[in-house]
Amino acid sequence: MAEQLTAPAAPVSIYAEASPNPESMKFVLNTQLLADGVSVDYPNLEAAANSPLAQELFNFDYVGRVFIAQNFVTITKTTEHQWAQLIPELRTFLKSYVEAGGPIFTVDPAAEQRAAQQAAANTGDASEADQQTSQKIIDLLDNYVRPAVEQDGGNITFKSYHEGIVTVNLQGSCSGCPSATVTLKSGIENLLKRMVPEVKEVVAEGVTASF
Repeated sequence: MAEQLTAPAAPVSIYAEASPNPESMKFVLNTQLLADGVSVDYPNLEAAANSPLAQELFNFDYVGRVFIAQNFVTITKTTEHQWAQLIPELRTFLKSYVEAGGPIFTVDPAAEQRAAQQAAANTGDASEADQQTSQKIIDLLDNYVRPAVEQDGGNITFKSYHEGIVTVNLQGSCSGCPSATVTLKSGIENLLKRMVPEVKEVVAEGVTASF
């Protein structure tokens, strides 16, 4: 059985921080949950099999998505409840859970993330040139996009590159965020086009927008 990864049992302080997505709230802790540069996104309970913390959060009937990064948890709600009513309950739960040394993950998300990125960059039918381009895109997303997007409680990850089209996944507060598609086009697409001439367009899986 994989060793359970737990946060250190110590006094924990947590504050809630609004994100550009009105349905998502970022809960920032004074302790580390994950290594820097690693994050995990759970769009539903079934996806959270490797995170006891996320499973516990899904027990709240208004929790629809959980995103965990280095020192914060972004929670996306599914109902018309107001955050003013939900924040105290969630903050109390997170504080108690982490202070008690509750397990955060049952497998190392860093290893899973590295494997997923390598698989995405080296698909079997991709040419060597496309694999090199994919790796450049992954590096740019990791070094330039991720730090900025994490400040808003989410992440944008690489899924595929084919014939000039980059497909990404929106995670955490970015999923369903009204401003995410604007950021995608005006920010990320322009960056990738400038740094990787082969890129013609950036699209997000499951997102349709007109520009």
